[in-house]
Amino acid sequence: MKQRTLGGRTVGAIGLGGMPMSIEGRPDAARSIAAVHAAVEAGVTLIDTADAYHLHAGEVGHNEELIAGALRDLGRAADDVLVATKGGHLRPGDGTWTQNGDPAYLKEAAKASAKRLGVEAIGLYQFHRPDPRVPYADSVGAIRDLLDEGVILMAGISNATVAQIDEANAILGGRLVSVQNQFSPRFRSSQGELEHCARLGIAFLPWSPLGGISNAPELSARHAAFASVADAHGVSVHQVVLAWELALAPVVIPIPGASRPASITDSARAADLVLTPDEVATLSAS
Repeated sequence: MKQRTLGGRTVGAIGLGGMPMSIEGRPDAARSIAAVHAAVEAGVTLIDTADAYHLHAGEVGHNEELIAGALRDLGRAADDVLVATKGGHLRPGDGTWTQNGDPAYLKEAAKASAKRLGVEAIGLYQFHRPDPRVPYADSVGAIRDLLDEGVILMAGISNATVAQIDEANAILGGRLVSVQNQFSPRFRSSQGELEHCARLGIAFLPWSPLGGISNAPELSARHAAFASVADAHGVSVHQVVLAWELALAPVVIPIPGASRPASITDSARAADLVLTPDEVATLSAS
């Protein structure tokens, strides 16, 4: 698999988003574990999770524990895998999402995540979503403190604007390594943030890069240009979408969610799919 750089670390150009393994409609643990194993076998070395990826109120960190267990099963084969997790977004257990950007909470949440992941220091920790009740600088300041204290090795933010990217990078002393925003053929509102990250050399991690769990199967119907290019290359439309995102900037690392081995194996092939400049332009304009 072709590779990309994240905070000075080399990772596969396609990552794995763990959320579908733990929320509504999740499969049994055995299938999810098999998907993680298939991802690593396919060359995936970045796995994204969060303490909020769970279904019921009493199982905070469900996905973190699932990912950690699957990687332990692999032994040394998982040595190169970077696990990125997030804090500051919560699910009370009734299907809703809330925010908590309180600095004290974020620090405790990060330490709890490290314990669930079974690591002394989290490889990449990202502030999950701004909390309108807490000054953004205070929340990011907690991430800076975690970085300075060695609780985390790299720092990122998620669901951020261009102004917040600059503010976070300044607070972190130029040590912001990643921005995780929603981006797909259907949701392109973070195009400006993607381009800004490219200018700064900060990794941009599109979440829901295929348009979301419920919308991914509709890609061919909604986006005829992507389906046409897929037919021309004899590959899945999912591969074309991910290859297009990779072609937008060298900092882009899509993290498609998957809970089936076949899905992540197919997605991983996108890293080696080369689109022509004309194809990229056509897809960008569609």
